[in-house]
Amino acid sequence: MMNGEAIRYTVMAGLMIGSRISEYSKFDRKSYFYPDMPKNYQITQYDKPLCIGGEVCIEAGESMKAVRITRIHLEEDVAKNMHFASSSGIDFNRAGVPLMEIVTEPEIQTPDEALKFLLALKQIMEYAGVSECNLEEGNVRCDVNCSIRPAGTAVLGTKTELKNLNTFKGVFHALEYEIHRQIDVVEKGGKIIQETRRWDPDAGVTLPMRTKEEAHDYRYFPEPDLAPVVLSPDLVLEWKSKLPELPRHRAERFVSKYGLPAYDAGVLVADKTVADYFERAAACSSNYKGLSNWIMTEVLRHLAETGKTMSTVNVAAEALAELVAMIDAGGVNNTAAKEVLNIMFEHGGRPADIVRDRGLSQVSDTGALSALVEKAIADNSKSAADFRNGKAAALQFLVGQVMRASKGKANAGMVLEMLRAKLDG
Repeated sequence: MMNGEAIRYTVMAGLMIGSRISEYSKFDRKSYFYPDMPKNYQITQYDKPLCIGGEVCIEAGESMKAVRITRIHLEEDVAKNMHFASSSGIDFNRAGVPLMEIVTEPEIQTPDEALKFLLALKQIMEYAGVSECNLEEGNVRCDVNCSIRPAGTAVLGTKTELKNLNTFKGVFHALEYEIHRQIDVVEKGGKIIQETRRWDPDAGVTLPMRTKEEAHDYRYFPEPDLAPVVLSPDLVLEWKSKLPELPRHRAERFVSKYGLPAYDAGVLVADKTVADYFERAAACSSNYKGLSNWIMTEVLRHLAETGKTMSTVNVAAEALAELVAMIDAGGVNNTAAKEVLNIMFEHGGRPADIVRDRGLSQVSDTGALSALVEKAIADNSKSAADFRNGKAAALQFLVGQVMRASKGKANAGMVLEMLRAKLDG
């Protein structure tokens, strides 16, 4: 029977990329005889898919390129073929699960464009909540049709279909190899045959699997056990009203609303949960660039090192905004702030409480700093003389000595100015 949620997710995917949603679509039977489909037919959509057209924008050099989408349709997944050195196996656990297939027009021209397209599409699907897009769990899979043509001509050559592409980088490397393989065959006077080839990541080559069928070989006919799908305009509008902002539009808004550099905006919106976290923090702060810097460096570093996600991190967005405000106000310096953040990563809590309990407040008292500065100059007379003789680096050494003596609590900006004033005087 039909999975209603799968239909809704498929339509949402189409709406996110500007597809035309079919008010009437139907399912078909596709006949074929491979080990991964023991009943010898697959339920799919042929001439009446759920979504038609649309596009995904990617960077191509210094400009944007719109990769057009042919269609998005729903079908049942087949079993998973697993190939080993001297045998093959079949895993039927995923067979029959709804699978959404997105088909592009043949206008991706390089392996780099293919990789960018997949990353952009993954990002859009994550934003829409259509899929978690976890490659390791098989949420996203990719088959690639590859063909070449002589420079200056418009007619594409015979295509091959590449399978066993388990990673986006695998798509990139498989295309690099297959393009060169096809060019080599043609330049030696041979002909490309329409076939399905398997990517072997260990050997770095594509290998023939079977001759590729034409559409008529599948003997499509309407699926007799499923009624057509009829979607009312009101239902489609209701689903459309619940769609999130597109990632590239959100990045543009981060630049215009928060004044962030385009690079920062791109990093933040690459993951929806990170972008959401930034916006929650920004609602409690006026230093948007400061928030961006701390998220892109310390927070993302912590996630990478621990394998955690933004949804499981202990540091609330409001707590990060409070920490940035304390730095701006001079209540804590960057060194101590990193220590505070590490404590919050482990145990949570509020920055002000941690700073008070751990005695991490920044020392900005002129009298206390003056004594530390005098001692640093007296203990390092050679460095003081070096600075007076034009060696600017010596001043940073003296700042470091003061920071060490204060256990990292001294206001580094004030220390720098006080040292310069005393040495210049």
